[in-house]
Amino acid sequence: MTTAAHAPAATREALGPTLVRLRHEGLDIVVVDADLGKSTSARKFKEEFPERFLTFGVAEQNMISAAAGLATVGHTVFASTFAVFAEHAFDQLRMSVAQPRTNVKVVASHGGVSTGEDGASAQSIEDIALFSSLVNFTVCVPADVVEAAAVVEAAARTEGPFYIRTGRPKTAVIYGDGPRFQIGRADEVRAGSDVTVVACGLMVERALIAAERLQGEGIGVRVVNMSTIRPLDVATLERAARETGAIVVAEEHLMHSGLGAMCAQALATRHPVPVEFVGVDDRYGESGTWSEVLEIMGLTADGVADAVRRVLPRKLG
Repeated sequence: MTTAAHAPAATREALGPTLVRLRHEGLDIVVVDADLGKSTSARKFKEEFPERFLTFGVAEQNMISAAAGLATVGHTVFASTFAVFAEHAFDQLRMSVAQPRTNVKVVASHGGVSTGEDGASAQSIEDIALFSSLVNFTVCVPADVVEAAAVVEAAARTEGPFYIRTGRPKTAVIYGDGPRFQIGRADEVRAGSDVTVVACGLMVERALIAAERLQGEGIGVRVVNMSTIRPLDVATLERAARETGAIVVAEEHLMHSGLGAMCAQALATRHPVPVEFVGVDDRYGESGTWSEVLEIMGLTADGVADAVRRVLPRKLG
């Protein structure tokens, strides 16, 4: 994971520099912003291409409507705000982006409860469910800053609506040797034969830490980074269920409506196995440092390890 050459970094840091590089390569990119470009890193694009950067203030619905209009005349449009504020524009996203399949990419930072001190009102715990409900959207939650850059580039080079959730805190670099991201393909980041942990975002690092600890107990944990939530990589999920016989899903999102729910639905119709869940358990967050809030919510390596220990006795056969 993280080495001296790859210091921890926030996934939100990938947006601006990646868009600057892609524009220099000739992609017809326009960025629209809801007054948070410094925090999302989109402002770096403004510094290089001010004529291609439009800010709408605290007006997310207007921003998305404008983004859709710009996309209809041929631009690849990136819309930048916080995850909890992107939710404000759901009707515009449905009517002007999803239904007509306009080429708008929503990159929302400060996702999940790891927004920390900003408190419950700024912690988006339902965004994956909302955006995954929109037909024609691709939904991604990268595991580290390297993968985040690859996701942004893939979105820029792929026609159609995207939602990309990035995070506020600096987290470990998992892909120090470069990204392996492909849209709709999960990545097995650790082999194991006893149980599979399917994770996204910062929970991938926690899953890897848990797997290392459980190895000392003689438990072989496979870790799968499901960075594309929609379309879900059902083939990799089914193979993991058949080969390891039990699944744990770990996410920084409400358990009843996010990655865990989608994995359970897919497995129910293909290869049912015991499943445990690590996520936000039907509650809102609270104010504290991001690590404190994750601890309170059980979104930790210990939380993942405990879920593995719960699911193993339930394995069939």
